[in-house]
Amino acid sequence: MTSEQKRISDEFMKLWHEQLPNRYGVVEKFNHSFPVKHSHPGFRTTVEIGAGLGEHLHYEKLTPEQEANYYAVELRENMAAEIRKSFPRVKAITGDCQARLSFEDGQVDRYIAVHVMEHLPDLPSCIREAYRLLNRQTGQLLVVIPCEGSPAYSLARKISAERVYNRHFKGGYTWLISREHINRPHEILAELDPYFTVEKKVLFPLPFLPFIFNNLCIGLSLKPRSTPLAR
Repeated sequence: MTSEQKRISDEFMKLWHEQLPNRYGVVEKFNHSFPVKHSHPGFRTTVEIGAGLGEHLHYEKLTPEQEANYYAVELRENMAAEIRKSFPRVKAITGDCQARLSFEDGQVDRYIAVHVMEHLPDLPSCIREAYRLLNRQTGQLLVVIPCEGSPAYSLARKISAERVYNRHFKGGYTWLISREHINRPHEILAELDPYFTVEKKVLFPLPFLPFIFNNLCIGLSLKPRSTPLAR
């Protein structure tokens, strides 16, 4: 990106995270309720990547110990700073989930990724790092991804994020979304498979018609394999 595109990208992502809970609450409720609803009881340490402004933390019901061991990882410092203001008892970290994070092997009980994996140019590295961090016996990966490429999702984006962008920025929205949503659902699932097994898969808003073309999001609860599959 040019320096101007980087500025616009950072500003838009912060703006979008501010508007999403109020304007598109039904989708946001699924996005953030899924990891909470499907979390195994008794977890202690959580890593959330792409934590944004801390939206997910509004949905969590954490004990003091769980709160003290909650690590919100955000790439953009301007957004991590907002998490520190709003949630001073959790640990907000500016960092890249595609690189090695400062945790011991198997230290983490929950690893949460809500609408993050579709954005990552080095998705395999992120998944390998998630696998390294998670406890093999009790660890859980909780993921929500968009049904990118589906007619339903394309229409929803046209009347939501694209409208917000066009009200605040010039130059068209295509360049931004083409570099933001670079991984499709089948690609993400294929990268997860060698390292994790699926415990639960829920499509939204039509779980009784579980196809990508007519849904907006997919929630996944995954368990680490004892050893990765050969590729």
